[in-house]
Amino acid sequence: MKHSTRRGANFAAATIATALVLSACSSTPSDEQGEAAEGEALTEVKLQLQWLPQGQFAGYFAAAEQGYFEEAGLDVEIIPSGGDIVPQDALANGDVDYAIAWVPKVLGSIEAGADVTNIAQIFQRSGTLQVSWADSGIDSVADFEGKKIGSWGFGNEWEIFAAMAAEGLDSSTVEIITQDFNMNAFLSGDIDAAQAMTYNEYAQLLETVNPDTGEPYTAEDFTVISYEDTVGAMLQDAIWADTERLESDTEYQQTTVSFLKAVIKGWSYAAENPEEAAQTTVDAGSGWGMSHELWMVNETNKLIWPAQNGIGYIDEAAFSATVEGALSAVNETGASLITEQPPASAWTNEYIEQALAELEEEGVDVKGEGFTPIDVELLEGGA
Repeated sequence: MKHSTRRGANFAAATIATALVLSACSSTPSDEQGEAAEGEALTEVKLQLQWLPQGQFAGYFAAAEQGYFEEAGLDVEIIPSGGDIVPQDALANGDVDYAIAWVPKVLGSIEAGADVTNIAQIFQRSGTLQVSWADSGIDSVADFEGKKIGSWGFGNEWEIFAAMAAEGLDSSTVEIITQDFNMNAFLSGDIDAAQAMTYNEYAQLLETVNPDTGEPYTAEDFTVISYEDTVGAMLQDAIWADTERLESDTEYQQTTVSFLKAVIKGWSYAAENPEEAAQTTVDAGSGWGMSHELWMVNETNKLIWPAQNGIGYIDEAAFSATVEGALSAVNETGASLITEQPPASAWTNEYIEQALAELEEEGVDVKGEGFTPIDVELLEGGA
């Protein structure tokens, strides 16, 4: 697949916005390293998240809290979404400068006319699971036939349908049940296998007390199917930019490199300091307790590190596999996510390669080859 070489209602709580502004104020890039020059105004940047503040986005909040955005000459406003804002739509409409969103979701938007480009693939691996009871007999996607399979919808379901297509399962043979962003329907027996993220909903199960034992559930109570181990695996959290601005706006191009450098430093900090990063997301307004947030940061780090070619580098084979999965996926209504290959402008490594090269010269570990996850003890209710 060819790709480009140059492509170029704020939900944030007042406390979050204030904290971020205070953590990023005083200057703009003025030298080759993009360092801030004292006395110059910061370049204002709006970053749209795809969900509420939580460990999934720890690197961005760390970049703000540690002053990396400010050092890069940027005043970054991080805008959460509780599902009321579609990140790629906010970007395409010009409401924000960058957005975090899953690749398959944005592929659908691009085919519908959104002019956006993936400039950094932060998550290198899929974190989506399908969780069933250990005695359910659901050991693989092939066992979905005739079962009630939970899905959140909102574009989160396409890995399920891509994996089913690879197994030759017609979506009409599986009952897709819309579940909330929790495990209540699964625990109450309304669905046979629930959709879960490694960093969130799966932890919710392990934080729940088994009424039969009076103790929290353990991993042995469940069968876990990881979509990363299936043909349905798709790329998830990526940073998206405005394609037209990348092509025509020199200042935006320079800002993009500076922004990516600060983000990389934020994620590097989260890898090396997971406890502090978790506290940062709690302070930013996460509704989860500290043990859940620490689990979330730790599991998110596993999806990022180690990064063979550097954090954010877009692997062409992985992107192509995501496209092929999106092309094959047909949902329970018979609808397809996309019907044709995306344009070459859908992704580029130009800006992330520049950011990685500059950071390596500065001695920043951009690959995390020595990354080792920590052990996290989940407390009841994620306290």
